Amino acid sequence: MADEIPSRPGGEAHAGNAPGERGGEQSALQVRAAFLQNWDWQLVISLNQTACERGRAQHGHNSETHERVRQQWEGLRPRELIFKELLEFLRTCHRDAPFLFFNGNTFAEVARRSMDALLAEFPLARRREAASLAAHYVAGVLDEESLVLGLDSLTEPVDFRPGDRVKTLRGSMSGTMLRVLPDGRVLWRADSGAELTALPESVIRQKKK
Repeated sequence: MADEIPSRPGGEAHAGNAPGERGGEQSALQVRAAFLQNWDWQLVISLNQTACERGRAQHGHNSETHERVRQQWEGLRPRELIFKELLEFLRTCHRDAPFLFFNGNTFAEVARRSMDALLAEFPLARRREAASLAAHYVAGVLDEESLVLGLDSLTEPVDFRPGDRVKTLRGSMSGTMLRVLPDGRVLWRADSGAELTALPESVIRQKKK
């Protein structure tokens, strides 16, 4: 399925940079590209059809908003946007509800695939978590602060130091970093007291809100 992101040549930040300026690096949310160039409206319709089939709901168009949203979509396709602008546009499409059912699922899926492509060079587990954050933001179940903090943790360089507060990608466990082992894995102590070894990409630095 054609959902690759044509990056803007020259002067743009690497997709792995975290949200917020860090040492001169640009935020992932500020990366600029023609994100919708390969996403024609028929592809969006097919996503909604699939969602409706899975949810056993009727696929159809909202006669009041469908044509307006379609025109807005096609108008933006050739334009370069920063990634945050893309997410805001997808949220607007969700709210305008051009389809009868599963508008949130439809536009969240576009966000999910776009984020996954943007972070293509990252480990799979981190890409999946970042894509999930983008999808939940578009669906309206994640606020902007949580989006930024989450992406900040997932895309920052893996350079843990003893004493760093860390957590698992999904946040189910947290603890304190002890040391980096000779084989590259990390040793950390969970708040429960258990000492755990893990690949560095499977834990993230815990940020203070």
